[in-house]
Amino acid sequence: MSSNPGFSDFFYAAPDGLRLHARVYGEANSAHWPVVCLPGLTRNARDFHELALYLSTRSALARKVIAFDYRGRGQSAYDPDVSHYNVGIEAGDILVGLTALGIEQAAFIGTSRGGLIIHVLGAMQPAALKAIVLNDIGPVIEAAGLAHILTYLDPTPKPKSRAKTVDAQRDTHGGDFPALASADWERMASALYRETDQGLMPDFDPRLVETLAALDLSKKLPDLWAQFEALAAMPMLVIRGANSRLLSVETLEEMKKRHPNLEAITVEGQGHAPFLETGSLPVAVAAFLDRAERQISGK
Repeated sequence: MSSNPGFSDFFYAAPDGLRLHARVYGEANSAHWPVVCLPGLTRNARDFHELALYLSTRSALARKVIAFDYRGRGQSAYDPDVSHYNVGIEAGDILVGLTALGIEQAAFIGTSRGGLIIHVLGAMQPAALKAIVLNDIGPVIEAAGLAHILTYLDPTPKPKSRAKTVDAQRDTHGGDFPALASADWERMASALYRETDQGLMPDFDPRLVETLAALDLSKKLPDLWAQFEALAAMPMLVIRGANSRLLSVETLEEMKKRHPNLEAITVEGQGHAPFLETGSLPVAVAAFLDRAERQISGK
């Protein structure tokens, strides 16, 4: 059991034996769909802490929430083979984790890479998905957005003090996130970095950078429209940062055309990817999940 309030730590073995981790909130909540939270490329389960607390503690509609650390992130072990840091293997890891937890079906929330994994899960095991929230991600990824991410992923990170870490995040992302307050930047640093004897370090395998560096961003990236259309019958909410460089307005409009019942929220003053614990987003996400469950199961 974690010393942090509101969740327990769950460890399990990947198909190749690697030790993986997830946080489980509201373990006793079983009356409603559980929620699976999948973070971005270099992020981890801590990104969802405030949202997970909200979803798991509402008295009437409290849900079990599982937030995963992919291999090489957070409390999951680093993989000696960098080629295993790909969405296919990570999707398989999620399915094994859900089986270990005894979860057959759930609503899924995916930020950035997490949303790509949801597309893959829809092809691998569509019956597992009951509803979907995509946070600033869609079937088309803008190459310019990936290029921007590469500019701030340091292949040789050095420990920093908390103050310098927070300042660096604000300096890098402040233009895209003018709506964030000091507490938001502090939370971002706590989620992305871990404490070491020398100072704060990014909480992911630095070799993850290699998986992006190998991409040819001068060419059009493959799209996932076929996988997206396979999800078109499922309730879906798409959240887009108004200043996003990764999910374009054009892609979101095309998503609406191909999924007529898709719901969408644009978050002003935020970029890629919106902080799901800010403003009215927790209430909006919870309300969407409640509507979807009533629509499908009548609960």
